[in-house]
Parts: sequence; C-alpha cells; structure tokens
Amino acid sequence: MTTITSAPASASTPARPTRPAYKVTGPRVLRSEWAKLWSLRSTWIALGLGVLFLVAFGLIAAARYKSVITSGQRLDPDWADSTAVSLSLFGTGPAQLALGVLGVLVSAGEYTTGMVRSTLAAVPRRLPVLWSKSAVFGLIALVAATVSVVVTFLIASGIVSGTRAAMTISDPGVVRCLLGAGLYLGLVGVIGVALGAVLRSVAGGIAVLVGALMLVPGLISLLPSSWQDNIGPYLPSNAGQSMFALTHDATSLSPTAGLVAFVGWTVLALAGAAYRLVRTDA
Repeated sequence: MTTITSAPASASTPARPTRPAYKVTGPRVLRSEWAKLWSLRSTWIALGLGVLFLVAFGLIAAARYKSVITSGQRLDPDWADSTAVSLSLFGTGPAQLALGVLGVLVSAGEYTTGMVRSTLAAVPRRLPVLWSKSAVFGLIALVAATVSVVVTFLIASGIVSGTRAAMTISDPGVVRCLLGAGLYLGLVGVIGVALGAVLRSVAGGIAVLVGALMLVPGLISLLPSSWQDNIGPYLPSNAGQSMFALTHDATSLSPTAGLVAFVGWTVLALAGAAYRLVRTDA
C-alpha cells in the first residue's frame, strides 16, 4: 500500500509593518514651504539685497543731508522738508523690487523647474499651497523689512541730530510710519507670490510687478488732472506709500485708507492666483 504524505505547510510570511498614514494638514504644508524657501539660493540673495537697500540707502540719504546742512550749502527743494523718517525710508523703492521679485520666484520658479507637479501631487487640494507660500514669504518679508527700517531709523536719527530733520522714535507718527513701511513691503512680497502663480512665468511676473509699482503711476501723470486726482491715490504704489508717509495732503490717502486700498490690491491678486490654480492644470 502506497502511503502519501503531505508536505509540511510553509511557514506563513510575516506581515510587513504598514506605513503610518500621513494627513495633509496646514502646519505640515507650512513647514514644507518654509523648508523649500530657505533651500533656494535666490532667497538669501534677494532677501539680503532688500535689507541692504533699506539700510544703505537710508543711511546714505541721512549722511548726505547732514553734510549739506553742516557745509552751509543750499538744500534741493526735494530735500527741504526731509525728516529722519523720510530719510531712513529712502530705500523703500529699491527694496520693494527685491522683495517683490523674490515673491515671484517663490511661486513661478516651481513652474519653471517642473517641481510644482510634485508639490500639487503631495497637496491635491492645491489652495493650501498658495496660502502657505503667501503666508511664509509674507511673514519673512514683513519681519526683515520692519527690523531693517527700525534699525536704519535709529542710526539715521543719530546722524541728523541737531538739524531740523531730527526726530526720535517717540515722536508722533514715527512708529506708525516704520511699521507701515514694513507691512507695505511684506504685502508687496505677497503680491509677488500671487503674480507668479497667476502668470506662471518668472519674466512675466516681474514685468507686471515692475509695471504696476513703477510704470503705471508715470502713465497716470499723462492723464487730465481730474483723472489723476481720482485714480492716482488708489494705485498700488501710491496707496502703499500713504501707509508710511508722515504727512498727508488732499492728493493722498490717509494711512488707514491707504492700508485698505493696498490690502484690496493684495486680495485681488491672491484671488486671481487662487482661480488660476484651481481651474487650470500645472
């Protein structure tokens, strides 16, 4: 009689440990954007240039004002009403370009390299990416600009002490001007991020940013004076400048109105970026 023996059952394969399920949360997206931002060389260069422009231009303006006063020369009409605040904020114009361009690079740079596909694959809902980029870079630009203008004012006020431009930080309106300048530059960075997301082109985003902040006000000056008075104060650059101007006249907005107008421009740019991000593929 033939005996049939069954082969011993093979040992069961040990179960592999399952990977923990990671959820896409707001804080994790923020940390991701924070890490990506500081890993770029352009961040350090453009942010450093923005700080350098604020400090160097402000101190040079204060030193030039002091030298003209002490030498007995006649001040140019444009410098006659200068104060320690206006002199220390002399570098706001160049700094806004550096920070705005960096904002464009933060968002449009990912489309240029194709990295945006990986980003959106990790965050399928898309909009948290835009909010995180805007919040991270806006906060960095705000802090860097505010610290720079405060330090510049403290040094510049010492340079022009003893002149009619002398002011201290306790004088009325000084703190508001310094904080307004920092907030303005932070919002310029957010607008740059939004323009980069809308146009998805570094060159296009920079061109629109420069045009909106520098070229459009010049074009408005060619319009009839009644149009200039009604349109000019609400342009992005003019509304932003009223946020940190020490004095105001009938042709400029109040600090609060300027803040509302400039925040409105920022929200409009972010709304366009959000619509483009949701409605079109990367």
